[in-house]
Amino acid sequence: MDPTLIALFVGAAFASLFMAWVIGAGSSGATPFAPAVGANAIGTMRAALLVGIFGFIGAVTQGGNVSEAIGSGLIGGMSLPVAGVILVLILGAGLMVVGITTGYPIATAFTVTGAVIGVGLALGGTPVWSKYQQITAVWVLTPFVGGGIAFIIASVLPRPNVPERYSIPALTGLVAAVLANVEFSFLGEGNSTGTVRELGQHALAVDGRASAVVVTGVAALAVAAVVYWDIGRDQRGGLRRVLLVLGSLVAFSAGGSQVGLAVGPLLPLLDEVGMVSMFAVLVGGGLGMLAGSWTGAPRMIKSLAQDYSSLGPRRSISALVPSFLIAQLAVVLGVPVSFNEIVVSAIIGSGAAVGGREAVDARKILLTLGAWAGSFALSFGLAYVTAALLL
Repeated sequence: MDPTLIALFVGAAFASLFMAWVIGAGSSGATPFAPAVGANAIGTMRAALLVGIFGFIGAVTQGGNVSEAIGSGLIGGMSLPVAGVILVLILGAGLMVVGITTGYPIATAFTVTGAVIGVGLALGGTPVWSKYQQITAVWVLTPFVGGGIAFIIASVLPRPNVPERYSIPALTGLVAAVLANVEFSFLGEGNSTGTVRELGQHALAVDGRASAVVVTGVAALAVAAVVYWDIGRDQRGGLRRVLLVLGSLVAFSAGGSQVGLAVGPLLPLLDEVGMVSMFAVLVGGGLGMLAGSWTGAPRMIKSLAQDYSSLGPRRSISALVPSFLIAQLAVVLGVPVSFNEIVVSAIIGSGAAVGGREAVDARKILLTLGAWAGSFALSFGLAYVTAALLL
């Protein structure tokens, strides 16, 4: 095997590891527990610890779809060379570092996607318009759908005619129903994935759509019953525990989505190197994100929790439910999505429902929107020009 190729791959792997650290310190490490920290349900350092653990688990068990989309789904007719992969990772990580040091959430998905497309087109690749349309639809609709769902939930929870002992279990039952149908790599046979619902059907020796609905419904009702009992005996503590579980699920989903932004560009190189598996790459990316969450995320967690909205447990739950749902949809579709965009939009929606304009920092929101819009354009432009001149 060519020693030069191995050396270049090692360099690309270190760049990927750095990118994973930056992601863990920024978007995926900060946003999942920001609502819980804002509601004083958990401390900043403990939140960083938990988000690192659950993010790692999500990266290993759900990271394949988005990784493959980043690695081979954005540019047609070619695979990025090693130098192009390194350029993508350095540009993406560099822009994320700017976001972390300034305290404003630059969207990782925007920077990495822009860099991959910019480098690929500069080197002669062809656009994959169908994938671009899918990605654009998710990016554009996320603030409206996520913020809208959060607004509706936050508007309903405080009403006297909707007791929390019933409304919160209903929400957690919905989350459980979705979770029962989420695909995990360790539940499948061979290289395939599987779901908890399929596992239940297999255990009961039944098949078909009707049994799938029944198994999913039983799982949802079981979780809702436990939450109903917990809130009934200790309302304040029950809300806090629901909030922490939702934060953990969002952190898990963040790992499954965001690891692809760090390791996806490496995938086209695996066939050339021939001695590194997809699983090993996901584990490495997950460890990098875990390290970033533990060492760099607290600052961003504090920024999101304090600056965007004055959150309580109910508004935090309202923000995390749509965040989990949208994140899992993105994982299924294999679409790189920004967790800054998902969670911040939900925080804004839940805050506006309860406190109106006074509950949200308008200046911070405008600056964030500018960072989101500018990060893709800047990343694409820098990647295209640099690749055209140097590669």
